[in-house]
Amino acid sequence: MSCLNDLREGPPRLAIGILMVIAWLGVGISSAPAQARDPDDDHLAHARRILRSVPLIDGHNDLPWGVREDRNARGNVESVDLHSWRPGDTDIERLKRGQVGGQFWSVYIPGDLPDRHFARMQLEQIDIARRIITRYPGTFAPALTADDIQKVFRQGRIASLLGIEGGHAIENSLGVLRAYYGLGVRYMTLTHNVTLDWADAALDSARHNGLTPFGREVIREMNRLGMLVDLSHVSAGVMSQALDVSEAPVIFSHSSAGALVDVARNVPDSILVRIPHNGGIVMATFVPDFVSRDVAAWYEALAAEQAALPKGPRADSVRMAFTARRPKPRATLSQVADHIDHIRKIAGADNVGIGGDFFGSEDMPIGLEDVSCYPSLFAELLRRRWSDDDLRKLAGLNLLRVMRSAESVAARLQRERRPSNATIELLDRPRP
Repeated sequence: MSCLNDLREGPPRLAIGILMVIAWLGVGISSAPAQARDPDDDHLAHARRILRSVPLIDGHNDLPWGVREDRNARGNVESVDLHSWRPGDTDIERLKRGQVGGQFWSVYIPGDLPDRHFARMQLEQIDIARRIITRYPGTFAPALTADDIQKVFRQGRIASLLGIEGGHAIENSLGVLRAYYGLGVRYMTLTHNVTLDWADAALDSARHNGLTPFGREVIREMNRLGMLVDLSHVSAGVMSQALDVSEAPVIFSHSSAGALVDVARNVPDSILVRIPHNGGIVMATFVPDFVSRDVAAWYEALAAEQAALPKGPRADSVRMAFTARRPKPRATLSQVADHIDHIRKIAGADNVGIGGDFFGSEDMPIGLEDVSCYPSLFAELLRRRWSDDDLRKLAGLNLLRVMRSAESVAARLQRERRPSNATIELLDRPRP
């Protein structure tokens, strides 16, 4: 199934004109056999009505990094026309077709820079994202609060928020964390793929058995600011300890169900059952190897073959040869829906959302090839007998509730305590 089917939103204009002429001439057509309606069209139309009533808020899109890395743009926002940009899966035309009402733009930077000077690159990525938003005021508008999102949605624009992907960006400084919040950042993924001085990553070594004392203080300061704690990319130990520490709801901005595909980046059921007690949200992702066991197995086999070879052959050459022998499978929209179903089953309808990770993955699932495809996913869930109320929660109401709760917690904590002056040297490396 392809989301190109979404373009069937009714009869062509020519057909409508013919019917109007027939009616004006008084020609009877009631005796003609009724044409059966396609149930898929009904579900799609129903899904579109739901997405007109509530903002669809996606938790993660890497467009700013795509602009930076594009061989022509190289971070020059003015050199890219986002109305119909085709190098990736995201542009204004397709965002509108997908009925996106709110978007967390990831301001990702790598966690393995040799000089570990992350702040400069992070500020550059924030600048790129903010320039994208301001360059298209008819389409995007900055949003800092839940109320902002709803206001922008009522204006017919896409509420645009920023999310830092990896706590390496703060360079072990709570002052830097506060500065990012002041620049509009509203969530921070505690780690990306590299274990930090204060938190273990899912895809790296577990040096701390979760969080260090300074890592816990980072979460407490994020709570005080009102910055959402994002647990995608972190180890299971960090997930559990963050739920112990956080006074505000947490999010998983782009993760899926570990019970369906057992990869480190997904959320195990032992964590999903705790999410309702915290009030948080797991935003199901579309990343193929997180939603399809076959795709995950393909990547594991490729990695094993690359590891078994001498360091001489280039990785891309090895991959091309491997792919020729063993074609890469494709994930599907139905598999993404399976993950959403599972998260709802274990965590509840109040604790699930959408975090596609467009512009961050290759070969997105069949039926979810680009950002125009969200209505197709909601149509599939309607076929699975999801209620309208639960679909509105999935689309955006759950995330709005999480943000309002975090804002309320922050208002209370700011009355109770001042900004933290803790340092990693003080908390994690005490002097004798």
